[in-house]
Amino acid sequence: MITLERKQQIVEELTERLQSAKGIYFVDFAKISVEEIGKIRREFSEQNVEFKVAKNTLILRALANLEGYSLPDRKLFGQTAMVLAYDDATAPAKIIKKIYEKEQKLALKAAFVEGQYFDGADLKVVASLPSRAELVAGILGSLNSPISGIVGSINAVMRDVASLIEEVAKKQNAA
Repeated sequence: MITLERKQQIVEELTERLQSAKGIYFVDFAKISVEEIGKIRREFSEQNVEFKVAKNTLILRALANLEGYSLPDRKLFGQTAMVLAYDDATAPAKIIKKIYEKEQKLALKAAFVEGQYFDGADLKVVASLPSRAELVAGILGSLNSPISGIVGSINAVMRDVASLIEEVAKKQNAA
């Protein structure tokens, strides 16, 4: 039996992890063997994602310590694992979706992505969200498009001016 002091310590640890995570996913891992969990943990760790198992009541207490993270009690039932993303908030959703579609295991109960709540039924929506790096690349690409158009126009004008100078020089040499 876990002592009250140990429970408080676990809640503090969970609270710290939840605060530093950009993406928080709650999944049902009841149908997964210990061997499969090991494989899943390795796949998550490659993406700087943590797979953490804790009691539902302790998870709810840790969430209560955070502002803006309220989760309906009915979402945390049975065996629950937290999947915490520290770099890319959407990376876990893509892995969870792949595992769920392949084996009907690791069902999403709920998620918080950058503070936004998503229900378990929204897995496809969350998995289709672009990562922060993809968003930045898209924005930079769209900013770069007008610039490359301007550069092309300037180059065309310079090319025209150079050919005009060349034609004038030819006429002066011919005369």
